[in-house]
Order: sequence, then structure tokens, then C-alpha cells
Amino acid sequence: MEKKIKELEEKAKVIRRHIVEMIGRCGSGHPGGSLSAADIITVLYFHILKHDPGNPKWENRDRFVLSKGHAAPVLYAALAEAGYFPKSYLKTLRQIGSSLQGHVDMLSLPGIEMSTGSLGQGLSAANGMALAARLDKRSYRVYAIIGDGESQEGQIWEAAMTAGHYKLDNLTVILDHNKYQIDGHVEEIKGIQPIADKWRAFRFNVIDGVNGHDIKAIIKALDDAQRHKGKPTMIIAETVKGKGVSFMENRPTEFHGKAPTKEEVIKALEELI
Repeated sequence: MEKKIKELEEKAKVIRRHIVEMIGRCGSGHPGGSLSAADIITVLYFHILKHDPGNPKWENRDRFVLSKGHAAPVLYAALAEAGYFPKSYLKTLRQIGSSLQGHVDMLSLPGIEMSTGSLGQGLSAANGMALAARLDKRSYRVYAIIGDGESQEGQIWEAAMTAGHYKLDNLTVILDHNKYQIDGHVEEIKGIQPIADKWRAFRFNVIDGVNGHDIKAIIKALDDAQRHKGKPTMIIAETVKGKGVSFMENRPTEFHGKAPTKEEVIKALEELI
């Protein structure tokens, strides 16, 4: 297992390098929230999810929904590394005619389960997938990542109420709790605390205080979620916005939706060796 953890840690670094390079190249994108989710996405795509890049529509695949769709670069990087499309295609991020749009589009790229970007909607779609699995008597699981700024959206809580009501224990939701949104600190803009108590009130099994940059801790939380029956699970992953690049960390107004300069790309990549 220790060997696997080391491999995943190295893969997360590769994912982060892709994020920095592709956003820097196109001069547009969202590095902060992509970098904060890199370790979680890495564990999902290279350890947890049942999926087949050679058959993206395999009926028994696990489903993943990136509800915070502006963090598209982290998902594109993972899909490329997993073999859904050539890694060289990452160079086309946000270019005219490219499938790698600023927000993920399920109609333009294999491996995307849901078009997201309008915040709050991804969890509702994930609910539908989880309900479909139950109705079709299939064993696949559904995973969704939401943001903490996104958690200010009313639809998140409508979806949470639905998932709890239907006891969707094949659904795992992960909160990328990096504590910042585009205009600053979440708690100063519209506080979401006590967030764990809220999810418990909506009848979720809550796994709180998970280090979202500790591969071993992420694996344990996802394994625990899979074993829990009778309720959907919320994993609250404590993360750092811009994680892995020192000058991007916890600087939302500079790097939530702003690309690094050529010089900053070089400096960032030196830190991600």
C-alpha cells in the first residue's frame, strides 16, 4: 500500500504540473480550485473509480461529477493521464474548436458525465445517477465534488435533502473545503458553518476533518464511505486553495480565476518537481 500511496503522490504532482502548464499557456482559467482538488481527483481516478478509458460508456462504470465545473483543468489532466485522450491535447485548453472548454461539457469529451459550471447543479445530477443505479439494480457508485463557495447555493441543499430522503448510500459527496471563493474568504462573504452539522441534519453520514492533501487519509475516507449503508456520505476535505504552488496558496483574488504569467509558470513548475 505504501508503494501505491507514493505512486499516487507522484501522479498528483503530474496533475498539478498539467494544470499550471495548460492554464499558463492559454492565459485563462481557474488554477486555485483546480490545485486544491488535485489529490482528491488523483485518488478517485487512479485508485477508487471503476472506469475504462477504452470504453467510456461502460454501463457498470462508477460516475463522477465535478459540480464545481470551473475547476475543469484538474479533471482534464486526470482524464488525459488515465488515457481518455492524448496528453498533448491538454495544450488546447480554452482554444476555439477545442473540447477542453472553460467548464466541462459532457457532449464534447469522453469521460465527462455531466456538463457543469452553473454552480449548485452537479449534486442534483449525481442524485439522478445514484437513483438510476438503484432502479436498474446496478452496483456502480456515484461521486461528486462540490465547492465551499458553491455551498452557498440553494440547490445544493435541495439536492442534499433529496439524497438524504432516498437514502442514497451509493452516493459520496466530497466538499473541497479550501475556504475561499473568488472574492475572498467564504466565512466573510456568506458563512457556511457549521457545515458538518448541516449535512448531518440532511441525513448524511459525515466524515469530517479529512486532510484533502493526504493520499492515505483520502483513501481511508472513501473506503469508509463505500462501507457505510443506509445514508449518503459527505466527506469534508480540508484543503488549501492553490495547493502545491507557494505563491498561489490562499490567494483567491489573484489566482481563483487568473492565469499565471510565463515567469510564474516556470517558478511553479520548479516547485512541482
